[in-house]
Amino acid sequence: MDLYELSEREKSILRYVIHQFILTANPVGSRNISKKYNIGLSPATIRNIMSDLEDSGFLGHPHTSAGRVPTDKGYRFYVDSLMDIPMLGKIEKRKIDTGIEKGTSETDELLKVTSLILSDITNQLACITYPRFDSAVLERIQILQLSSTRLLVVISVLSGIVKTITLELDVEINFDKVSAVERILNEKLSGLKFSEIRDTFEERVKNYLTDDYKPIIRLFIDSADKLFKDIKVDDKSVVTGARNILKQPEFEDHGNLHGIIELIENKEIVVHIMDRKIHPINEDVQILIGSENEEEKLSDYSMITKEYKFGEVHGTVGIVGPKRMEYSKIVASVDYIAEMLSKELKKKNL
Repeated sequence: MDLYELSEREKSILRYVIHQFILTANPVGSRNISKKYNIGLSPATIRNIMSDLEDSGFLGHPHTSAGRVPTDKGYRFYVDSLMDIPMLGKIEKRKIDTGIEKGTSETDELLKVTSLILSDITNQLACITYPRFDSAVLERIQILQLSSTRLLVVISVLSGIVKTITLELDVEINFDKVSAVERILNEKLSGLKFSEIRDTFEERVKNYLTDDYKPIIRLFIDSADKLFKDIKVDDKSVVTGARNILKQPEFEDHGNLHGIIELIENKEIVVHIMDRKIHPINEDVQILIGSENEEEKLSDYSMITKEYKFGEVHGTVGIVGPKRMEYSKIVASVDYIAEMLSKELKKKNL
């Protein structure tokens, strides 16, 4: 049976099974569906439909239970075709608005506060990646001389975020040359995207490889990838909500508990996968379910993400949790938080 060829009865039963499994975390039987939902079908009829859904790969049958559980395929059909329209209540919206608006003006702290709000609302592991600068537009370069051979390079982008890097020269240089190179670089590079600068840096400054400026210009050519790379840093990305997610019944199993602790302690795995763009749902909200994740360690989890943006700079907001989750509520939460974070960053001009 093709993924999108379910009958209306099958769609209804699949929806009820998933709703009940999300609610109880226990395999769902036909008698349970018959009692819980007034759908006008006998337990025997429901059992036959569930059997067909299992044969088609939408439901699974745990060895230790007579009930069924959704498969990755079942969840995918649910979020694409059966899920309620994502809506967030007034209380949750007010909590998000108040928390983000009261946040600090420092980017790092604002991301942490926002991640804590998301993990608290969803009871999942929340992650916010540090802004990525690949499409950012360079506003200005400042070169500060720390010593005769050490330079502090301050790179400002139009969105207001600043990056600093220390460079070492092989020879001693004087301040006048440093100041002149700063003027040259600003003249040639201001207004360009980081990706453009990386690709064309040497071509733009090669005429200044003269005796006077050669050591400094050569150092900048050799350091261009480091200076103008996408400065999304895993260490600056924020992961919160370990206490919330560990309350989920899935982690009463020691094997599952070990797996989620490994994810919590190795956040670069989560940060890397959050950059993936698969299965768009509500515009640019993304849902990855189980085996759709390229990382095997995430095969038992779902991930819901959305980009936040201010100017040309962007990062990702998202959650990771057991596949058994309230998809509609969490999609709405991630969507709204990404929108509000974007507005707050723009307002603070971070």
